Amino acid sequence: MAPERRPLIAGNWKMYKTRPETAAFCAAFLPLVAGVEGRDVVLCPPAVCLETALAATRGAGVGVGAQTMHFAAEGAYTGEIAPRMLAELGVSHVILGHSERRQYFAENDADLARKVRAALDAGFTPILCCGETLEEREAGRTEAKVGGQLDADLAEVDPAELPAVTVAYEPIWAIGTGRTATPETAQETVAFIRRRLRERFGAAADRVRILYGGSVKAANIDALMVQPDIDGVLVGGASLEAQEFARIVRFVEPA
Repeated sequence: MAPERRPLIAGNWKMYKTRPETAAFCAAFLPLVAGVEGRDVVLCPPAVCLETALAATRGAGVGVGAQTMHFAAEGAYTGEIAPRMLAELGVSHVILGHSERRQYFAENDADLARKVRAALDAGFTPILCCGETLEEREAGRTEAKVGGQLDADLAEVDPAELPAVTVAYEPIWAIGTGRTATPETAQETVAFIRRRLRERFGAAADRVRILYGGSVKAANIDALMVQPDIDGVLVGGASLEAQEFARIVRFVEPA
C-alpha cells in the first residue's frame, strides 16, 4: 500500500439500529479502538441516527458518513436528503452507488455521476461502490461491468479531484452471502480498478483509496489488508457488532 493511501475502515449499517442502539454501540465500540493510529474509521448509520452518531463520536477521531444522498441542492424529491442537509449535520463521507441502491431503488450511472459531483462540491469524501453479479463474473464480464461503472460514475471528476474520491469494490455475489472473494481475487479486481483509473486520470490514480467490501469479517481482515492495492474495507453485517468491528479496525499490519 502506498504511504499516501492511509487505510480506511468504513461500516455500512444499512437499515439497522435505532438511535438508542447507535448510542449504545458507540459507547461499547469507541473504547475498543481508542489509541488506534494510522487509519481512518467511519461509521455510516441510517439517516435518522446520524446526529446521534455524530454526538457520540465527537472528539473520538471516528468519522460519520451517510449511506446515500440526492444530487440536487433542494427540491420536490420526497424522502430524499440534500447534500447541504448532510453538510449542516457535519458528516464527512457519503456512500454512493451501493449495489442495494442500484438494485432496489433503480440508481443509475447518470444519476451517480451527478451525485459524485455534488458530494465533492459539498466537501464530502464520496465512497463510490462498484461490482459485478455472479452471472457477470462467471461470464468473464467483471472488468467490462466494473470499468463501465467507473467510467460513467466519474464522468464529472477531473484528475486533480480524483484523490478525494474513495472507490469500493463490492462484488454483488459476496455481499451478505457469507461468500467472500479470496484476498487474491479481491486484489486482482482492485488492481484492475487502479489500472483503469490510471488510464483515464494518470498518476492521480495512485493516490485513490480503493476498498474491498463483501462479507468482510474479523477472520479475513488481515489477509485482505496484506494485498498491495486494497486500502481498506467497506463492512456490512460485521460492522454492527462492536467487538467484531473493533477487531477489523485493529487489523494487523504485515511485518
